[in-house]
Amino acid sequence: MTIQKIDTLYTAVATAENGRDGRVSSDDGQLDVTVNPPKSMGGSGAGTNPEQLFAAGYSACFQGALGVVARREKADISGSTVTARVSIGKTEAGGFGLEVELEASIPNVDAATAKDLLEKAHQVCPYSNATRGNIKVELSVV
Repeated sequence: MTIQKIDTLYTAVATAENGRDGRVSSDDGQLDVTVNPPKSMGGSGAGTNPEQLFAAGYSACFQGALGVVARREKADISGSTVTARVSIGKTEAGGFGLEVELEASIPNVDAATAKDLLEKAHQVCPYSNATRGNIKVELSVV
C-alpha cells in the first residue's frame, strides 16, 4: 500500500490530558470537552468519549463529501443526513479496534441513486480514505 502525500489545506491541533478520563482541547479554543469512558466500559459517562468524537467528525466529513459528489452529479441532497455509529471492541490480537456504520438519508433521490452517491462519497471522504483497509466500514441508505 502506498501512502499518498497531500497538499495540506488545514491542520487541526488537539491535546488530551489524562487519556480517556480527562479533557481534550483544541489549540484555538473552539473545542474543550471532558472525556470519560461510557458506563458500558466502566466509566461514569459524564463526558463525551473518543468514539463519539470520531463519529461526529466522520459523519460531518462524509456529509461534506456527499455534497461534493452531489454537485458533480447534479443530484439534490437537500435535507439529507449522515449518521455514523462507531463501535469499539477487543480484537483477536488482544488490542482494541473500531468498526463504523454510516447511514445516510437522502430524501430527494431514489434508492439506487442514493446508494451510488454514497459509494462515490466513500471514495472522496478523507475519513473513508484514512480508514480504508484498516477498519470495517459499512454503508447503508435509509
